[in-house]
Amino acid sequence: MLDQTPKEIAERKALRINPLKTCQPVGALYAALGVRRCMPHSHGSQGCVSYHRTFLTRHFKEPAVASSSSFTEGASVFGGGANLRSSVKNIFDLYDPDIIAVHTTCLSETIGDDLNAYILEMEIPDDKLVVHCNTPSYVGSHVTGHANMVAGFIKYLADKRAPKNDRIGVFPGFVNPGDIRELKRLLGLMGLPFIMLPDQTGVLDGPMTGVYEMYPDGGTTIDEIRALGGARMALALGEFASTEPALALKTKCGVDSKVMPLPFGVAMTDSFLMALSEISGNPVPRELEEERGRLVDLMLDANPYFYDRSCAIFGDPDTVLGLASLALELGLRPRFLVTGTPGEAFEKRGSALLGSHGALGGARVRAAGDLFELHQWIKNEPVDLLIGTSYGKQLAKAENVPFVRAGFPILDRYGHAYQPLIGYEGAIKLAIKIADAIMDRMDRDCADEDLELVM
Repeated sequence: MLDQTPKEIAERKALRINPLKTCQPVGALYAALGVRRCMPHSHGSQGCVSYHRTFLTRHFKEPAVASSSSFTEGASVFGGGANLRSSVKNIFDLYDPDIIAVHTTCLSETIGDDLNAYILEMEIPDDKLVVHCNTPSYVGSHVTGHANMVAGFIKYLADKRAPKNDRIGVFPGFVNPGDIRELKRLLGLMGLPFIMLPDQTGVLDGPMTGVYEMYPDGGTTIDEIRALGGARMALALGEFASTEPALALKTKCGVDSKVMPLPFGVAMTDSFLMALSEISGNPVPRELEEERGRLVDLMLDANPYFYDRSCAIFGDPDTVLGLASLALELGLRPRFLVTGTPGEAFEKRGSALLGSHGALGGARVRAAGDLFELHQWIKNEPVDLLIGTSYGKQLAKAENVPFVRAGFPILDRYGHAYQPLIGYEGAIKLAIKIADAIMDRMDRDCADEDLELVM
């Protein structure tokens, strides 16, 4: 399908081909689903929210509920205030959520709807809540929208008068429920009470019970969000997805935060656990030391197959940086790191990471990039491995490159939302997938007499 991509690279500033991102409302919707009994609400047309729901449903293989202000020509000209007021009333009457989380779309942002004013003026039942955030689709990416929605919950609900408590706030970033489950396990093993915001476990990875529930038994409670105002501190995991919520909590409630990379691989997980140990005063338990030892043992065993093989990594910025760190630890050579989310910070972080391992020479790190450009780079400098989302499968087929799926979205396979990428256990699973992809290619291409059965 992509066989006609030319090798000759032309500079493009006003055009993206096969972009490596989707729009802010997708991230905002996903964040809102991580709050218990919350109805995400898209302030725009029905077509917008239909796309956003479909996108999330295809990745999680679970229904992503959301409502819409259902803009028509009238709302587009005269504003969507009336639509929002009637929507909120109907949603509370028909679906009975505890809270409605409103996010904007490109249409409502362009006409200048003032959601804060609309919410202040509307009649909301005494035991119900409405919050909002601004998520123009033509700025940032789904990662930006996720950050804005989490910050919106904090701005509306975190209570600076909340009693001081020993819990820490944890902003997990734009990750799968499987990653959040692993974070909760690590926090539990370290003996740290916490409040996770958002928490999509039990919502988008719930069990099959035979009974449909619009609001599954999962998500961060409203009381927990309020209690963040009295938290001991906050851990913001992933600079691009969690810095904004951390700043919002500091600004409103004076709660200090520590921004850290997502704990991928050995070094980043080590740093995360050392931070937890410092906060809790507890040593790292033997169970986690043994997990680390198993990961290192696997890395040593398979090193001949990893060492000095080149790779290209693409996807969300925090995930790409984490995957690149693990790749370097395995002995791979990341040649190309690409994200669709704009921002020079990604290029600085990526270049610094590669430089710290002596792997920067000739490598390219690009923010606000796209798969067309990545494909052209690979045509000019072939790589041994491609790591990223489902959208890389056509590129991998066109260039005959082994492909490992990781990140968001994974649309053409099942169960990826359950599998953690973070922590030592996540790194073990990733290392096995990478080794399998490399060795499967070797088995496929080698002569019959070289087909190994004993490694």
